Amino acid sequence: MIGLIFGETDLPKLILKDIKKKKLKYKIADLTKSQFFKKDKNSKKFFIGQFGSIIDFLKSNNCKQVIFAGKVQKPNIKDIKLDLKGLVYLPKIIKAARRGDAAILKTIINILKSKKISVLNSIKFSKHLTLKKGVHTKIKPKKIDNIDINYGVKFLKKTNPYSFVQAVIVKNKKVLQTESRSGTEMMLKKIKSKHENSILIKLPKPKQDLRIDLPTIGFKTLKYCKLKKIKGIVLKSKQNIFLDQIKSINFANKHKIFIKAI
Repeated sequence: MIGLIFGETDLPKLILKDIKKKKLKYKIADLTKSQFFKKDKNSKKFFIGQFGSIIDFLKSNNCKQVIFAGKVQKPNIKDIKLDLKGLVYLPKIIKAARRGDAAILKTIINILKSKKISVLNSIKFSKHLTLKKGVHTKIKPKKIDNIDINYGVKFLKKTNPYSFVQAVIVKNKKVLQTESRSGTEMMLKKIKSKHENSILIKLPKPKQDLRIDLPTIGFKTLKYCKLKKIKGIVLKSKQNIFLDQIKSINFANKHKIFIKAI
């Protein structure tokens, strides 16, 4: 039995579809506000902070492995509905939060491990959501683009491994914008007109645990890139999640945006 801890976005829906195709047994801990999975008989609604109840749910259903997928909006601390075990784990999570999102996830993985529950890669059964190494569009990056790509990759490798920086905008060997806690879309919104013909590079963080929180892009990302006149997107092969691939690549070809997996 596989435990599925699901938040918002389309990713959990796609993973569930693949799980069902493979006829695997599963239970869902639904953390979505809209209770998206409430019609599934294998699903149960939980609030963030009910970590003890989620563990009990997994243990009682003999879920020895779990998959995390989707975003969980961080509520105000006063709005968190903690259960008794959640209170026990809270100090560890608060301490980890001072080091960033990656540290929080690592702490949660260790707590589950102590309960003999292992965390699987979120795309273990959904490898088709990633890209193989190479250029996936008709437009290819030029020599000058590859210089900027190398510069951006080196910059990301030097960032704090516990930070939330997974993406940068690069042009002429300069980092014009870095991702904040608000995410890639907000970073793209902030780009000024003088940044046109820049490159978006989005990669896993250094030493990132690739079982949880893989960098993700989709059709919405491509629309922002077109709007901001970004000429290329660079991802990590077999590690970045790429949603709406066919639609996005067709859009990129139409608007002369290259997509490269390194």
